[in-house]
Amino acid sequence: MYWGSPIYLNLLLLIPGLIAFFVLMGIKKRKIIERFGDPGLIERLSLSKSYAKEKLRRFLIIIAAFFLIISLAMPQIGAKLTMIKRYGVDIMIAVDISSSMLAQDIKPSRIEKAKLEISSFIDKLKGDRVGILTFAGDSFMQCPLTLDYSAAKMFLSIIEPGMMPKPGTAIGGAIKTAAKSFSRKERKHKVIVLITDGEDHDTNPVEASNEAKREGIIIYTIGIGTKKGEPIPVMDESGKVIGYKKDKGGEVVMTKLDEEALQKIALVTDGKYYHATAGEFELDSIYEEISKMEKKELSNRMLTQHEDRFQYFLGIALALLCIEFLIGDRRNGLKSKV
Repeated sequence: MYWGSPIYLNLLLLIPGLIAFFVLMGIKKRKIIERFGDPGLIERLSLSKSYAKEKLRRFLIIIAAFFLIISLAMPQIGAKLTMIKRYGVDIMIAVDISSSMLAQDIKPSRIEKAKLEISSFIDKLKGDRVGILTFAGDSFMQCPLTLDYSAAKMFLSIIEPGMMPKPGTAIGGAIKTAAKSFSRKERKHKVIVLITDGEDHDTNPVEASNEAKREGIIIYTIGIGTKKGEPIPVMDESGKVIGYKKDKGGEVVMTKLDEEALQKIALVTDGKYYHATAGEFELDSIYEEISKMEKKELSNRMLTQHEDRFQYFLGIALALLCIEFLIGDRRNGLKSKV
């Protein structure tokens, strides 16, 4: 036997308490009778009351409570095999982890905002495969395409700027690497969600986007940051800001959101550009766009489904309570005398 909600089995601990309650009630009732006079005499004066029926009713209540708790625990007896198919699209999320993503023009920082966006986006997925690619001066497949969303979020949690050995921001290279993660046999069902501040170091992302389009890939871009710019903080091992990044001339480096570049990347592949917002409304829009796409079968497997049998135990409990109600507490053939 299996249980759908085994936590309710803990309520069985209440059964001994119910028994103890009835025992204590009997003792208390006996003491009250003794207080008013001889128990034997009072019992003879109450010939219409059946103490046997009273005990039977309490017994039925206890057994009914037992079966009611068993039904709450959703007992499952027997099983059947069912073919489960999952349909969706392949989504590769490419996230910028260059040093500019440490800028704090979006609180708590661009990279932390990006991670929150990705986590929320994964939570919305239903049946789609998702993967995570990180990039700075080069690219790395952090999590290949998977249906295991928990695993994807685990890999997401360890992403930090500085993980990539090569500094810079190679958006074009990231798009090419992400494109390689998809099957080349298909020309649809493929999406890249690019999350970055848009600053690229001469890797020609528009050309890479054209190549992706030829492979049937749609790219949605999310811009992280502000146009006015923000200095890039330098932090110590404890995460405390100890200064700001400077160029060779000693000037503080300002990092700005390049929306125009991200708009071009999305436009080339018939995708859309969104600016990251506090309410993360862009995620809802992207998910809505993806949900309209044609789905493909991503997996199928035989699943064992156990048969719920709680209704039988619930029926027994209700039947016992009905019997308890109909029994009453009077002796058959006798009426109380006044």
